[in-house]
Amino acid sequence: MRASLIQIAVDPDEPVDARRARAARLVRAESGHADLVVLPELWTVGAFASDLFAAESEPLNGPTHRAMAEAARDAGVWLHAGSFVEAEAGALYNTSLVLSPDGELAASYRKIHRFGFDQGEAVLMAAGEDLVTVDLPHLTVGVGTCYDLRFPELFRGLVDAGAQAFVVPAGWPARRRAHWTLLARARAVENQAYVLACGTAGTHAGVEQAGHSTVVDPWGEVLAEAGPDEEVLRVALDPGRVATTREDFPALKDRVLGVAAPKRP
Repeated sequence: MRASLIQIAVDPDEPVDARRARAARLVRAESGHADLVVLPELWTVGAFASDLFAAESEPLNGPTHRAMAEAARDAGVWLHAGSFVEAEAGALYNTSLVLSPDGELAASYRKIHRFGFDQGEAVLMAAGEDLVTVDLPHLTVGVGTCYDLRFPELFRGLVDAGAQAFVVPAGWPARRRAHWTLLARARAVENQAYVLACGTAGTHAGVEQAGHSTVVDPWGEVLAEAGPDEEVLRVALDPGRVATTREDFPALKDRVLGVAAPKRP
């Protein structure tokens, strides 16, 4: 399986409609290069531009969904379209879309762990509740978003749901870039799964972004890593690598805590 992570730059002087169209062009450009394309978190507005969340919010089937569905269909790829600000029943959500190669919505995920410590996203957005996995050809993918990466229990739940890889779009700040790489590798090692972590470049509301999107294999080896600027990171994944890693080093079978005890007769 071939994957492309599009580390798009968010420039506050670029109108959202223009960036949406540019992102669609970047997705289409991966036709023939990728089976799966991934965009970052809140690339429409910028993860830290919380003053724009309400104004730039849209319904699930709004302009971002429509533009990304057309791009996925034109490119013939599975597309994790990053996330956008979803408005539904008076609430805002940090919502990700996964689209099939025919442009159909395969899954949506509302971010469960909201960042901000009683500011920004943490107070402006409602929390999602559901773990989400998507069955791609030969690989089951679990979905998380940015701050979720700090909560290993979410990824254990995704493994229990059958995930063999995790796709994590983010708007991660440059000042904590070391955590970004460390946590991506930790989630891969402890779950013996691929991690595709796609961040933004540029600066959101004065917060410099880390960039450095990364792909980690089930043994914790970094297969590819981007730099700090806008870039398309391409990498080949071997779906069979997950099974062989789990068979050769069967640590997941030794789990005790968090595993439901068998029922007594």
